[in-house]
Amino acid sequence: MQGITIALALLAMVVVSGTVTRFLPIAVPLPLIQIGLGMLVAVVTGRAVELDPSIFFLLFLPPLLFLDGWRIPKEGLLHDKGVILELALGLVLFTVLGVGVFIHWMIPSMPLPVAFALAAILSPTDPIAVSAISARVPIPKRLMHILEGESLLNDASGLVCMRFAVAAAVTGAFSVGEAVATFLWLALGGIAIGIGLTWAVTRARDLVSRKLGEDTGSHILISLLIPFCAYLAAEHFHCSGILAAVAAGITMSYVERRGRALAVTRVRTQSVWDTVQFAMNGIVFVLLGQQFPDIASSAAKVVGETGHGDPIWLVFYVAAITAALVIMRLTWVWISLRFTLFRAARRGETIRTPSWRLVVATSFAGVRGAITLAGILTLPLVLDDGSAFPARELAIFLAAGVIVSSLVLASVFLPFLLKDLDLPPEPTHRQQEDEARIAAAEAAIKAIQATQNRMGAGRNDADFYSEVGARLMEFYRERIDGRSKTGDEAEQVQKVEEIERALRLSGLRAERNAIFEMARARKLPEAIVTTLVREIDLLEARLVSGT
Repeated sequence: MQGITIALALLAMVVVSGTVTRFLPIAVPLPLIQIGLGMLVAVVTGRAVELDPSIFFLLFLPPLLFLDGWRIPKEGLLHDKGVILELALGLVLFTVLGVGVFIHWMIPSMPLPVAFALAAILSPTDPIAVSAISARVPIPKRLMHILEGESLLNDASGLVCMRFAVAAAVTGAFSVGEAVATFLWLALGGIAIGIGLTWAVTRARDLVSRKLGEDTGSHILISLLIPFCAYLAAEHFHCSGILAAVAAGITMSYVERRGRALAVTRVRTQSVWDTVQFAMNGIVFVLLGQQFPDIASSAAKVVGETGHGDPIWLVFYVAAITAALVIMRLTWVWISLRFTLFRAARRGETIRTPSWRLVVATSFAGVRGAITLAGILTLPLVLDDGSAFPARELAIFLAAGVIVSSLVLASVFLPFLLKDLDLPPEPTHRQQEDEARIAAAEAAIKAIQATQNRMGAGRNDADFYSEVGARLMEFYRERIDGRSKTGDEAEQVQKVEEIERALRLSGLRAERNAIFEMARARKLPEAIVTTLVREIDLLEARLVSGT
């Protein structure tokens, strides 16, 4: 009963956070509101949820990472794969070495292996936090794709570095060869398991659907179970469960392109996953806020180990580490950009040099989040000799502080850095969209003609089928004609479509209000009301999305 009550309370805090965000006169990112609410609840009640890192990883990370991998534009990943890999691998190692040495120099009482472990778990950016920030900050599409790709791939490298740093702290031994072999096993094994499991499950699902018919509820439930299965399978074989969940999501996006699921299944699946994403994202940050008072209290008790008795030094340490992370990231991004421009020049390509503000924005966009919190909480309690793990509480506090400060910095500086930024025009893909709509309309006309001939063959009312078919085909011919226009004519067609969309939306909303009025007057059965409103809602959603 207590667990159920806690879960309901966390969900309630997520709902409240959305309401508070809309009430505030200034734009404050939702994660910061949720962290604040979590801290408020912990302070008022005097207790917080006991966070087991292994359970946290299992419950929250697989579905969220799976969904990010499913929905992230694959063209962006492939187009910027070089930049993404440089950030996901090279920047992680650069950060571990540079920030680790800096932390040990600043806090001599923290052993170098522990400082490396802290720097390693601080090196991965968090896809959940990045997505949450982007909801309120207008990040350019290409930069957002790079940040999402980086955050999906750098978890494995950061966690592997942390694992070996902790092993060195506990045992006093470290092997570079073993570290490289373990990383390859973790990464390649996790990716292979995620791809293989998703492919096998979806093939079995499609086979059953062809034999027995498609069940929408089962399809949705299978999509919810796949990330957990991929994560657990990878962890069982000591591979990266995180990369397995990401690979499963990417594979799922390609599987769905086969278009074998019913339309209602796709619509309902998207709705369910939208709700899961909203709820879990919120709970992650509420839980972080709840942990913060206890973490701060524990760190204050051991601050004397650093040689400074005043707890205010904790704030200084957090600020200094956050600044070091930003500087290291800025340095790496600048070097990477110079190298990219040099390679382009060698190939004879002309590339526009990005504004310094975009480079700095990329540095501040390295937001830390749930993975950092869960990872730092896995630090062992004791060493091999039975003594306490050195500076454990301090490391946990510093990691939590950096999470909050990185969110604040991104929220404050990104709008300023990206405001009125002169960027290369983003490709609109309008021509590709028009070509796709024309091809789809031509296919529809052929299908209608074939079906009309088949249905009307040998019937006395064949003219009736021809009339209905002609009316439908005229709709598609108008679409082809409108999408084939160019220049001023295309702009005129677009304006007509916008006017038509506004008028149709007005009509649909009037339809729905009329149905609700009849329902309130008990003039319609509830089942009919539900069906009619569902149809209108789907049409309205289609018009609002511009498709």
